Amino acid sequence: MTETVQVGRLRVAAPLHAFIAEEALPGTGVEEDAFWAGAEALIHDLTPQIRACLARRAELQGALETPAGRAAAADPATAETFLRDIGYLEPDPGPVRITTTDVDTEIAEQAGPQLVVPLLNARFVTNAANARWGSLYDALYGSDVIDETDGRSADGPYNPVRGAAVIARGRAFLDAHFPLAEGSHADVCAYRIAAGALAADRSGASGADGADGADGAGTGLADPSQLRGFRGPAEAPSALALSHHGLHVEVRIDREHPIGATDPAGVCDIALEAALTAIMDLEDSVAAVDVADKLVGYRNWLGLMQGTLTAEVDKDGTRFTRALAGDRTYTAVAGGELRLKGRALLFVRQVGHHMFSDMICDGDGAPVPEGIVDALVCGLIGVHDLRGPRAGANSRAGSLYVVKPKLHGPAEVALTVELCARVEAILGLAPQTIKLGIMDEERRTSLNLKACIAAAADRVVFINTGFLDRTGDEIHTSLTVGPMVPKATMKSQAWLGAYEDANVTTGLACGFAGVAQIGKGMWAAPDNLADMLEAKVAHPQAGANCAWVPSPTAATLHALHYHAVDVAARQRELAATGAEVRLADLLTLPLLDPERLSESERLAELDTNVQSTLGYVVRWIDQGVGCSKVPDITGTPLMEDRATCRISSQMVANWLAHGIVTIAEVEASLAKMAAVVDAQNAGDPHYVAIAPACDGHAFLAARELLLEGAAQPCGYTEPILHRRRIAAKHAQESLT
Repeated sequence: MTETVQVGRLRVAAPLHAFIAEEALPGTGVEEDAFWAGAEALIHDLTPQIRACLARRAELQGALETPAGRAAAADPATAETFLRDIGYLEPDPGPVRITTTDVDTEIAEQAGPQLVVPLLNARFVTNAANARWGSLYDALYGSDVIDETDGRSADGPYNPVRGAAVIARGRAFLDAHFPLAEGSHADVCAYRIAAGALAADRSGASGADGADGADGAGTGLADPSQLRGFRGPAEAPSALALSHHGLHVEVRIDREHPIGATDPAGVCDIALEAALTAIMDLEDSVAAVDVADKLVGYRNWLGLMQGTLTAEVDKDGTRFTRALAGDRTYTAVAGGELRLKGRALLFVRQVGHHMFSDMICDGDGAPVPEGIVDALVCGLIGVHDLRGPRAGANSRAGSLYVVKPKLHGPAEVALTVELCARVEAILGLAPQTIKLGIMDEERRTSLNLKACIAAAADRVVFINTGFLDRTGDEIHTSLTVGPMVPKATMKSQAWLGAYEDANVTTGLACGFAGVAQIGKGMWAAPDNLADMLEAKVAHPQAGANCAWVPSPTAATLHALHYHAVDVAARQRELAATGAEVRLADLLTLPLLDPERLSESERLAELDTNVQSTLGYVVRWIDQGVGCSKVPDITGTPLMEDRATCRISSQMVANWLAHGIVTIAEVEASLAKMAAVVDAQNAGDPHYVAIAPACDGHAFLAARELLLEGAAQPCGYTEPILHRRRIAAKHAQESLT
């Protein structure tokens, strides 16, 4: 048992109490006694409201599972009437217009990629914060975007044939979005700044004034305003800062660099402004089950807010310390200094209302809502970015950005708003300092999205389609109605397209354009970036001004899409259409016709979901890894977190409930897939094999998720995963 400290009526885990007093509070201007007095009152007042929301979830789920609920679900019109009668569908709030102020430009004005990373991993966190800028050359060379045919192999040392293909793609990018008045960037032999404009020489005979050279080979940008600044001497700059669609690009010039030495213009790289924003995650991508785990995340958040976080990195046999990047400075075209932010603007995603933690226990000795603890501690840490000498390193607008997941409807959004307001009062912050990102990932929220936005109209800065959790909730909400279509078929179902469209339609109708983010979900195959480059342009085309990516490299490549699509113009086009939410499609369930499912398809779907669950859970339970590249049943690495586990386990639970598969078949698949997962992890020195015994905490957790998934609240995986991870940690500690 962790030692505790009595603070008023609260019992606080001693390590958390010490962290607050010795690390988080100093420099904030918040008094310790006032902080804990406010925390006690907040916990006392809001815990009953949170429990009431959870009870309401269970009540509504019970109504859906009655004979009347199951019968109504089959027809969208009948379903709408039933859902309104039980209060699942709430009245339309009428016109809604958000009034959020003091929003940073990365959210309000720029459109670009968004990273989501586990806050417990300092290396991932520093990489994500620094992914505001990414090398286009590195992203192309190191990914499958450049194929390996015709001598373009990526193996071994630098391959100049592959490098030439990369450079050609880079020049094509410049030609497409920063065209010269004449000719191509591929023909340039020197860039200069002359008379406040970019001069591009296509021979060595250019005049000193930047006009055409003696042979008429000089030129400049077709749109001279795209040049924002430069670094180095005007006659031979080392960097050019360009701008397009609100995104910045840096052309780096160094004739001594191995790449620049072979380039006619000395260009050694093209850096793109990429991950404008990043979500530091304390939720689905982490395995944080106790105070020790949470403090790792809280300390990393503190390091980010203070600008001091570092991480030890081993790369290619070299060990070094990675620190947070500083701003980039240039000589502005009009004179003076141009300063561009060097780091992504950071959100923190806290846990949902359904989580409870013994980091703090109330006067009755009961664990308190973990979301309250997150709100208090992360808010306190965020004050370091608002006051004192380090203020503004993250938010220049003076705001704190929080993402709240797993919200079920407007009442839960309103409760989150109250939580934010109470934390502001405790910390002495102005009202609406804490801005709220709403994950649109539960069915009751997506069906009532406008009412949810209305509940947070003065502080909302983000809505995002979390299609993975939303799929899990779609399955669980209607689990007793009938069997669902296989997982791979789900993306083609009517409800999912309507859901993605409704998020954009509703956000635009509520005034998000120019104020807040409308986001799209994750690309889950981090090694298949050629496919991502082909497919993910659909997100800005749909009107989303941000979308999730799994790595800094993916962020750099996804940034290309925001140059290809003018999102602000696209949002204006979509808003002018007057499109409406397709409620009938949203209420059309993705039900399976069992007669159209062959025996081989039935067993293959079972194995796919069992393998996915096992492959994720073994790392979660035995190693405390909440998000990683997990090979699917074919060996393709996919980025998995608790949301993907929720889908796989709920699919099996649903098919069990309707006799599509039997318990015996699930057990047989578990045994078979255990051997597959062991083989897939054979190269991991920290991996603990689960077969043939199949009796460890990891295997048993996966088995519970599959066989008892129907009984899990909202189909969430946390209760089983946390219980088994705690047991595994205790067992590991007893051995040491």
